[in-house]
Amino acid sequence: MSTQPSYSNNIDIEFRNVTKRFEGIVAVDNLSLNVKRGAFYSFLGPSGCGKTTSLRLIAGFEQPTQGELFIGGASVVGIPSYKRPVNMVFQQYALFPHMTVSNNIGYGLRQSSPKLDKLEILKRVDEALEKVRLSGYGKRRIWELSGGQQQRVALARALINRPTCLLLDEPLAALDRKLRREMQIELQTLQRDVGITFILVTHDQEEALSMSDEICIMREGQIIQSGSPRELYDQPQNRYVADFIGKTNFFSGKVTELNGSNVIIKTSLNEMLIGTQPKGATPLIYGSEASVAVRPGMISLSALGETSKSDSVSIHGEVMNRIFLGENSEYLIKTKGYGEVMVSSPKSLESYDKNFAPGDMVSLSWSPEAALVLGDI
Repeated sequence: MSTQPSYSNNIDIEFRNVTKRFEGIVAVDNLSLNVKRGAFYSFLGPSGCGKTTSLRLIAGFEQPTQGELFIGGASVVGIPSYKRPVNMVFQQYALFPHMTVSNNIGYGLRQSSPKLDKLEILKRVDEALEKVRLSGYGKRRIWELSGGQQQRVALARALINRPTCLLLDEPLAALDRKLRREMQIELQTLQRDVGITFILVTHDQEEALSMSDEICIMREGQIIQSGSPRELYDQPQNRYVADFIGKTNFFSGKVTELNGSNVIIKTSLNEMLIGTQPKGATPLIYGSEASVAVRPGMISLSALGETSKSDSVSIHGEVMNRIFLGENSEYLIKTKGYGEVMVSSPKSLESYDKNFAPGDMVSLSWSPEAALVLGDI
């Protein structure tokens, strides 16, 4: 018999110690989490981490091996997908090519019981078309639409039944980069307009960072860290998270000194580096393996011989490569004792005399506050 949770009205989805096994393989391992009502929530991680299985458990396409799952405060364990107050948008959209746009969008309403009046269905279809900015497209066939327009039809069809939660299974993966960025903005706007919970599954960190209120980073069926995009980017709890969220330089070594949140490590080439542990991270111990993590955008680049701030870490190296990306340039610097270091330099800070080329000798510097010391989980 299911135990009802101490339900809060602002929680739409609750996993309570959920495990899912497939023939001895643990896809989701003792997962517990809450998704707030009206949030844009993302499961992020590499292939095989359990994110898609978690989404399928919410949808009802899979049932937990152990644990409880609640939607809107009610247990849905054993409840089939068609009886759950959720809808899903798939990566391939799954639209009916023989139907018009309007008939695709209204399909779910026509299957509802009790039957809805035809005029009510037409009214709600028109409202859905307007929400996704496709007014006037109702009579078109699916094959007459662009990829982005098909994506909007799939969203309208999923939203028209007014679900508690909309599930998005890598819905932008098939779009080109520019269109994907446009759809990210549209999804954010749509989510705010309709005010319901969106849950996204993606392996694309940029996608998750740009759209989410909260991100759950998964690995081997477990949550490694969850939080807002800024929290995960600025305060990763371990090397795995820092490596998955954004670009990062890592300098590995062993802890040689601990002073509150300040940590000093010695690299394999006996170089000493200082940094701070993120808030909430598992405390490091003397002699343990750790990494100093520095974001490329936190490193200053200057000509060799120019002075840097006295409190900065300063190292020398040779420019191996420069990639111009429009708003910034990325440099790959080969250093002695620290390996290859990536530096991101904004265009606004570059000038012709600092437009370094391969072969140039340069100085790299960053403040100790820009460096995080992370456990090597």
